[in-house]
Amino acid sequence: MIKLTHVQAKQLCNQVLVKAGYSDIHAQAIEEVLMQAQLDDCHSHGLYRLLNCVTSLKKGKVSADLLPIVHDISASVLKVDAQNAMAPLAIQTAIPQLVEKANTQGIALLALNNCVHTTALWYEVELLVNAGLVGLVCTSNHAWVVPEGGCIPLFGTNPMAFGWPRPHGENPFIFDFSTTAMARGDIELHRKNGQTLPDGCGVDAQGQPTNDPEVILDAGAMKTFGAHKGSALAAMIELLAGPLIGDVLSIESQKIDAGAGGSPLGGEFILAISPEKLLGSQSQYYLNSAEQLFKGYEEQQIRMPSARRYKARAENLASGSININEIVYQDLLEYLRT
Repeated sequence: MIKLTHVQAKQLCNQVLVKAGYSDIHAQAIEEVLMQAQLDDCHSHGLYRLLNCVTSLKKGKVSADLLPIVHDISASVLKVDAQNAMAPLAIQTAIPQLVEKANTQGIALLALNNCVHTTALWYEVELLVNAGLVGLVCTSNHAWVVPEGGCIPLFGTNPMAFGWPRPHGENPFIFDFSTTAMARGDIELHRKNGQTLPDGCGVDAQGQPTNDPEVILDAGAMKTFGAHKGSALAAMIELLAGPLIGDVLSIESQKIDAGAGGSPLGGEFILAISPEKLLGSQSQYYLNSAEQLFKGYEEQQIRMPSARRYKARAENLASGSININEIVYQDLLEYLRT
């Protein structure tokens, strides 16, 4: 690992994005999201994604400068057209309005269309829980994943994230995971580092199990976790983040890309719920009641979802530095030199 100060990491991020051709406002939005992932030691969703941002723009599949268009559909529904740009700017633009709607109506939906989602979903979930809301977010991508029992890719990695605010200053309860046995970014890092995969991550072109990340990424496909249950969740996310909000399925995103190798274009489903509006004067009682669940984790000395991230964030903030994979770092420097 290479250690960089926060300032050095931000400068590296900005230099790569500006050299690629992103407008200042998009570069700043992308930088914020990637840096947050890197700060939390989420290496597969941090600065590693920079060259993917570069490639997507170079392939002509992403807008470098178009601004999101917000459509106020109703008292509880927002639709935002990202105009084929990276998602961070659209998210940062629309979340404050979503929070306002949820606080007023009790529940509100943000349908984010025509966006390229490039990093972790917990970023937008944290924006919601920090405002005292419960959040549920999901998105699809390219069809890289076979349904259980099949051999032809049908689903994206289809991540989902959920967040629950806690009442006494504790870190919020947040989980964020793809419906695949392993995140695609982690499989890519295994390939970059020359590592084999554990069993159950993917299949070759004939649908046979393989532990070779190169085979899975180039000619094979990924697998869902939990067999048929994971497949069902992946299908649900396809429907929520696709047809329900007026956007594409993963198989359609793949066709739009037409082999260019760009990032997936599609939709993101973001639901926000206000416990205070829903429960009224009883909201504090039930938020306190929910703490029994989290106490159960602690009593059994079980690490809660996102605990590792929070620990890494605290340590990296205290040290003023972040760690980055050495190969990724050298790849970024090489890009800047060319």
